Amino acid sequence: MGSCLTAEQLPATAAGAAPGGKEREGRTTEEEVPGRIAGNGVGSAACLFTRQGRKGTNQDAMVVWENFNGRADTIFCGVFDGHGPHGHIVARKVRDTLPSKLRDLIYDDYGESPISNSDGSILEETLSPYADAEDKSPMSGQKQEHREFFCTMKDSYRKAFRVTDKELKLHRNIDSICSGSTAVTLIKQGEDLIVGNLGDSRAVLGTRDQKGRLVAHQLTVDLKPDHPREARRIKRCNGRVFAHQDEPDVARLWLPNCNSPGLAMARAFGDFCLKDFGLICVPEVTYRQITEKDEFIVLATDGVWDVLTNQEVVDVVASCSDRSFAARSVVDLANQAWRFKYPTSKTDDCATICLFLDKDDSAGGLSGSSVSSKGIGSSPKAQGRSTKPRLSSKRVTPEDADDGSDSNISGDERSSESFTRLNTLLTLPKFGDTSPIRK
Repeated sequence: MGSCLTAEQLPATAAGAAPGGKEREGRTTEEEVPGRIAGNGVGSAACLFTRQGRKGTNQDAMVVWENFNGRADTIFCGVFDGHGPHGHIVARKVRDTLPSKLRDLIYDDYGESPISNSDGSILEETLSPYADAEDKSPMSGQKQEHREFFCTMKDSYRKAFRVTDKELKLHRNIDSICSGSTAVTLIKQGEDLIVGNLGDSRAVLGTRDQKGRLVAHQLTVDLKPDHPREARRIKRCNGRVFAHQDEPDVARLWLPNCNSPGLAMARAFGDFCLKDFGLICVPEVTYRQITEKDEFIVLATDGVWDVLTNQEVVDVVASCSDRSFAARSVVDLANQAWRFKYPTSKTDDCATICLFLDKDDSAGGLSGSSVSSKGIGSSPKAQGRSTKPRLSSKRVTPEDADDGSDSNISGDERSSESFTRLNTLLTLPKFGDTSPIRK
């Protein structure tokens, strides 16, 4: 999502291998990996859809990888929201490299399914780069085996994100000094769910409450610069956090003595000009055991969450008679909401993944290829779950994909109309006093 007021596009080879290499940007061995979908499409348990906004090149990326690590009961999902002049390249590079690193590190270190409480209660641990000072682990009363599992998961996630970030910094063909990407990812293995979050994309669970009503439960925290914990860290690192007078609702991270680049998140891949001033690539990792009341999970970039509430998104997904169109329905509604709520702003890029948690689907295993023979199905469930038809799934090719009416805009067409919704401001516009807001 979002971009800078001025931008330059790199050639297509910039995000993959060097010119002349086998890898091409956005095409990294996608067809060679069974069960992997990295564009608009439908798998056996999930559907994906993205649409370009009116700010330039679509900087959102997404991936679903079924049969993750060769296990029929395991699936990886992730959405990545790029920002800055080359954010689309960074987001796609992270999409293409992070899942494999997570797979190798997690299963090499741990190997088996996570251990969960016999009563189905939720366990979670939030990561902090200053664990000794700020992390008050909610697991202090849990068994030692649970603590050991979370330590392993924490270390594996941290290492995978750190290595991915380091590779971006060293990549000769990717300029990520003032460009970066968020990441919200999950690994579902059987009934165990691991969520790793970096930035302000979001994961929301659709679940039933005690009265059988479908409600939204947010699984991640939006890691923005004005979050109290994030702001404390940024201040310790001599970074600045304040909102410009023209956009008082958008807190940004700024360099100590320069009114740039104005990043609207506190954690991200890339953006190396800010890595010494409070920006980090340490993910927050949580664990949850899926229950009969949990129906689906929605991962989406902030182009969706800026205009729709968690409950609105859950209601849209639940209302789809054909689950194959759930992700597209969310994006369609978000596009409508952008035009209604921000008529003078340019619609943001939107990307959504809907993962359905039906027990019968997981029991039968996930598809081993990018196109499932059965597609997304469901069965009647407890707590009033409705029956949805099984449909044949398909991968939507670029020619078939509906990019919406907002897609015919070049990457360099920027306007002050969209100023309030940008993720990065390379230079603070001269609108008067630019000093930080003081408490």
